[in-house]
Amino acid sequence: MASLTVRNISVTPLELTRVERFAFDSTPTHDGVPGGGFVGRLFWGLVRAPMSYLRSAGSCGDSGSDVGGVALKARRGDAAPFLGREEIQDVHVGPFATRMTDVRAPDPEHEVLRLTFAAAFDRPGAGNGVDGGQEAPATTYRYYTVDVPAASARSIELQPVDDDDDDEYDEGGRMVDGPVAAAAAAAFTAVYIPHGAHLAIMSSAALSSWMATVDGAWPLSSLSLPGTHNSPACHAALPSVRCQAVDVRTQLDNGARFLDVRVSVNPTRLGRVSGGGGGGATAPRMALVHSAFSVSLTSTRWFAELYAAVCAFLDAHPTETVLLSVKREGTGWGTDADLARQLLEYYTGGRPDRPSSSSSSAAAAAPTPTGKAEPWRWFTEPRIPRLDEVRGRIVLVRRFRLPDNDATFRQLHGGAGWGLDASTWPDNCADGLSGSGLLRLQDFYEVTQAVNIDTKIRHVRALLEHAASTNFAKHDAAVVRTTAMYDGTAAAAAPSSHTPPLFLNFLSGSNFFNASCWPERIAARVNPAVIEYLCMRHGETAGGPAGMAVGDGSTGIVVTDWVGAKGDWDLIRCIVAWNARLQLKP
Repeated sequence: MASLTVRNISVTPLELTRVERFAFDSTPTHDGVPGGGFVGRLFWGLVRAPMSYLRSAGSCGDSGSDVGGVALKARRGDAAPFLGREEIQDVHVGPFATRMTDVRAPDPEHEVLRLTFAAAFDRPGAGNGVDGGQEAPATTYRYYTVDVPAASARSIELQPVDDDDDDEYDEGGRMVDGPVAAAAAAAFTAVYIPHGAHLAIMSSAALSSWMATVDGAWPLSSLSLPGTHNSPACHAALPSVRCQAVDVRTQLDNGARFLDVRVSVNPTRLGRVSGGGGGGATAPRMALVHSAFSVSLTSTRWFAELYAAVCAFLDAHPTETVLLSVKREGTGWGTDADLARQLLEYYTGGRPDRPSSSSSSAAAAAPTPTGKAEPWRWFTEPRIPRLDEVRGRIVLVRRFRLPDNDATFRQLHGGAGWGLDASTWPDNCADGLSGSGLLRLQDFYEVTQAVNIDTKIRHVRALLEHAASTNFAKHDAAVVRTTAMYDGTAAAAAPSSHTPPLFLNFLSGSNFFNASCWPERIAARVNPAVIEYLCMRHGETAGGPAGMAVGDGSTGIVVTDWVGAKGDWDLIRCIVAWNARLQLKP
């Protein structure tokens, strides 16, 4: 039996202190699944997953609970047979470190391990130091347990050992009085990979506002950003059209920060749409589509509705930003030029009413809309911004061409451009540059046969490795170019000319004529493979397919299908966890 490996994907030092073994009877059925224990349940879960997606609600489904399995917690009253306990010494796992232990991994058919970890936190100094000053911070410990393997293939929440949130422990293991430090109050989540006997532990970030803990001086390209492909395609639709399990607001509330939107445009058709540009002003009725098809078979869904949902989310969470990729598709008669003009006139406007380097508090205090467009909600400069510049705002990723010989667009940002230019998009590419080179992307989508899913996974891992190997630098606010600094010429380069590109990694693919390659079937294989890679190999020296050195460990933007199905947000949580690594850089 293999030895247990522990990986710490957090900034908190951990120490394994105790291992307890319990017998696990794998004979009975589980939720209607034939016997066979953890492996059997996992196999049947994977087999049934695609069909459960097909049977999901006609409109965007309920994401359900986001709580992962806890193997023994529900059975502790059943007195699971206790097999033994071992006190562990000197198994320290530092931040973003991996440690192979001498602990024998559990037999997933017959055993469950309960592991106890001590998490080290800095305790704030008390008021009785030398000369009446503050004492130096002291290291205190809080203990957590986790049971592996869990009763499901989902992530596992670590459980505090004590029920009293006021209990802490000093360096000698003695309990001390006083409130738990803010950092200690944060929980941990674990993902256990049985075939590798690998346990990854990460912080349980508040996914609705996870950017609040990220230093705003980092450029967006340095962040690990979850996204969704054909984001509004969560309604009852043709098999190759539906790509998501839940609606856009639910995606955002659970950590997604990149939205992929396709619209059908007509040149002159207008109509009043609730929540349109300018808070209900007459706005173009741009339909949400996936290729030539509506995202919903039952009714047309509109861009204005999606825009209102994004704005409502940002109003509630001003520390966050949303990258909005807009592309023209569908059967509308309009052109890219029509799309550009309608977005500019009714949504983005020409310039923001406040400097682009404004703080999140200013974003929350944006002026009440008075016209058709809402420029204060958007960042449309043709460069990669710092996070602080765009908190509370939408970053335009432009997958359409600008009108030729249009003076309005030539004047935007001193003629430098409008939005992050993704207008030239390499088709079906494994690794390519888009537009002005600000995006490096993997969008291999022609998965014609099920055997090609493995090829897709290899391409995804390759770009993840490139992203992880890249080093980034913070941008000082004093040198970042704001909208007001554009002087009418495009000669001077913005700071993003020296910033690595945004890595844009699509996990999606489909083939309408092959049921085994519909989006939900591909996601059922790709998503778990990416979770495994992020937990076991991402950010490890020579851990990727090309054996590259590790830089800052970013994942880039990972664009997913079918996240949130049955409340499963593990993939997004694994992506978000990698942002903590930036905290280790000065």
